[in-house]
Amino acid sequence: MSAQDQTLDQYHELMQINVVSHLLRSARETGLLDELKNGQRTLEQLCESLSLLVQPTSLLLDALIAIGIVQKYGNDHALSPAAQLLCSYDVDLGDARWGQLADQVRGRRKRSDADSIRYFEQIAATQWIHTPAAIQAAEILNLGGEGEELGLSILDLGCGSAVWSCAMVHRDVEATITAVDLPGPLAAAISMAASIDVTDRFSVIESDPLEVDGLEPVYDIVLLAQRLFGLGEEGQIRLLEKAVSAIRPGGRLVVIDLFRGPTKPSLAESVEALKLELDTPAGGMKTLKEAEAMLGSAGLGQIQFSFLVASRIHLGMMVAVR
Repeated sequence: MSAQDQTLDQYHELMQINVVSHLLRSARETGLLDELKNGQRTLEQLCESLSLLVQPTSLLLDALIAIGIVQKYGNDHALSPAAQLLCSYDVDLGDARWGQLADQVRGRRKRSDADSIRYFEQIAATQWIHTPAAIQAAEILNLGGEGEELGLSILDLGCGSAVWSCAMVHRDVEATITAVDLPGPLAAAISMAASIDVTDRFSVIESDPLEVDGLEPVYDIVLLAQRLFGLGEEGQIRLLEKAVSAIRPGGRLVVIDLFRGPTKPSLAESVEALKLELDTPAGGMKTLKEAEAMLGSAGLGQIQFSFLVASRIHLGMMVAVR
């Protein structure tokens, strides 16, 4: 393919991306998404209920079918599973976040106004999408593997929905979890534990992870999943101190988070870095060297790192020993 062809392909791809964005917004603004969320509808029913014109609505539905947002069964239209997820978790298509980007770049927005509690609650609400990566992380750690000790004690500090620690106790059938977080994420974590039938091995401490007291150095694994780099430098140091204080000698700290890779940033990596910039007061991705230095300064050694290939947002896992 010539350079000119590549340029033309990229041009058309960018224009298509913009078109898809407008299709989704038009479907939302006209009420089509909300109406189909309530059940299957024919073209005539949609137009009558929403006071829409038949011809352009028909064309819009054809386009929505082509991009996989709407499915058609005979004369009936229904939301696809992907569209149902959008309506449940990103009903505004992320506009509340991305509408602030230009002001952030221009310096017209105070980053300190970002709500970190809301950020972590949003992570907890959709953390189940990382189940394949959580299973992969547990496999890399070889939990429950041949010759490995069973019945590990795991502290999930800032647990979110606990998808990461639940994947660990699913492999180690004798392991236990102590999950620490605020009430909202803890409710999701309790539900997650119940869904895989590990409630009898799951206990909770309701607390801000930065403020939790009384932790003893008795845990084989302390897990910081999608938490550490959402904090500023001071918060990172405080959370690491809490985590390290709870690890038994020879135990491991497991950090699962967004790391800057050694190569040119991908779109997924760049988008996640922007989310941290927009959604947190001081969070940000770290390079592998920066993260290693941080864990070393906390008194940890034997540091190892793996990118989680199963992660759709390029999460990585850093493991260190106390």
